[in-house]
Amino acid sequence: MDAKQLYFSINGRISRSTFWLKFVLPVFIISILVNIIAGMVMGGDPNNPNPAGFALIGVWQLFLIYPSICVYGKRWHDRDKSAWWILIGLIPFIGWIWVLVECGFLKGTDGPNRFGEDPVPAA
Repeated sequence: MDAKQLYFSINGRISRSTFWLKFVLPVFIISILVNIIAGMVMGGDPNNPNPAGFALIGVWQLFLIYPSICVYGKRWHDRDKSAWWILIGLIPFIGWIWVLVECGFLKGTDGPNRFGEDPVPAA
């Protein structure tokens, strides 16, 4: 699966390793860099921060919305569930735990399902 299909298409399935290595890890690293840059832009005065740093973080978070929906949707598809399950993450506290367990740790369905072929080849 190429990057365009991974980040900008909700169709298909992805494995846990693809989810962690091609989405979560890069987003985590880039987010740290964006926060470091935003901290430098805001300056050292906590009573008078530069709003450009907040804007940078906001733009980064807005940029992540659609790719996140696509990647999480594909993980839910791998679990043989509709991408609408993404909305479970909106439930306070328990929602993000549920999403983490389902998308990050539980194995997808073996073999093809209604969303496509198994992304992990049979051993």
